[in-house]
Amino acid sequence: MRIQLRIVAGSLRGRKLHCQVHEGLRPTPQMVREALFSILGNAVPERTFIDLFAGTGAIGLEALSRDASLVLFVERDVRLAGEIDSHLHEFGVAERARLVRTDAYRWAERWQAPAEPVNIFVSPPFPDFEKRPEAMVSLLGTLQAKTALGSVIVLQGERGIFLDQLPDLEQWDVRYYGRNMLLIWVKESPAPPAPGPEPE
Repeated sequence: MRIQLRIVAGSLRGRKLHCQVHEGLRPTPQMVREALFSILGNAVPERTFIDLFAGTGAIGLEALSRDASLVLFVERDVRLAGEIDSHLHEFGVAERARLVRTDAYRWAERWQAPAEPVNIFVSPPFPDFEKRPEAMVSLLGTLQAKTALGSVIVLQGERGIFLDQLPDLEQWDVRYYGRNMLLIWVKESPAPPAPGPEPE
């Protein structure tokens, strides 16, 4: 099935992506894309953005449109990756993008994170939440450990996913958009130890 997605804002506003999607692919709805970039706000320009499980590439292209310094797309499906590559060249933004055709779980294990903060959008196939929860938890923990202070990780899922298994659970901000969820985690400096009692 072919669908059409529209870039919401920025330098590519109004540009349309024509994508071939299969039954297991659920592109992020426009309402959720708008909410995501409203949440990230000024953290997008001049910062690296990573679109994991990129699918149609709409999220990463939206980040490029909003002046991300570099967008890394990670997508293992050859056809989807090819369409992302076509859109990057069609829209004239390929020089600010890198496309990695590989499995996102293996990529995260090998990834060498930059010293600067990054934004990472994680939108795995929804069956992975049921069939590969351990791999999902491991992936998120790896990203949390590797990223620099100030980095933001956003996980997209649906109501009913394994919230209780998320690493650093209390630090995730959960937002609901119909059946869709965005879970936002920001890497902050650890809190200083509480002062001990005053000496008598």
